[in-house]
Amino acid sequence: MMILRRSFLKSAGTALALAALPVKLLADAVKGIAESPLIYITPLKADGSESSCQAEVWFQQHDGAMYVVTSSKAWRAVAVAKGMKKARVWVGDVGPWQNADGKYKALPVIMTDGAIVRDKAVQDAVLEKMGGKYSAEWSTWGPRFRDGLADGSRMMLRYSVI
Repeated sequence: MMILRRSFLKSAGTALALAALPVKLLADAVKGIAESPLIYITPLKADGSESSCQAEVWFQQHDGAMYVVTSSKAWRAVAVAKGMKKARVWVGDVGPWQNADGKYKALPVIMTDGAIVRDKAVQDAVLEKMGGKYSAEWSTWGPRFRDGLADGSRMMLRYSVI
C-alpha cells in the first residue's frame, strides 16, 4: 500500500494535536492540585461508567499521588476495597458537589487508580501535611482523622494518576 505524503502529514499532524491535548489538561490538573483545597471524586463502575457517588473532599499531595481520608463506609472507600480502583478526579473548588450543578465537571480531570493506605508512616506524613494545608479546621478534623484511622472508622486512600 502506498502512503501519500499529504495523507501522512495530515495523520501526523492530527496525532500531534491529540497528543498535546492531554498534556494541556494534565498541566491544568497539576496546577490545580498544587492550588486547590478540594478535589471531586467519583469511583468508576466495572463498565467504566461513573458512580452516583460524587463528592468534594479534602486531599493532600504526597510522593506524586493524592491522598484522601474518608469514612470506611463511604462508597469511594468501599469501591476500592472491592477492587473497583479506577476513579475520575476533577481538580478545583466550586463548592459542595450537590450545589455545584455539575460545574465541577468542567474542571481539569484526571483518571486515577485508588489504593488503601495502611502504612502508618505514610498516614502520619500525609496527616502532617494536611494539618498545614487545612490549619484553620485541623484542630477539629486532625484528631477525627487520626482517631478514625486508628479505630478503622476511616481509611486513607491514595489516588495515583494513570
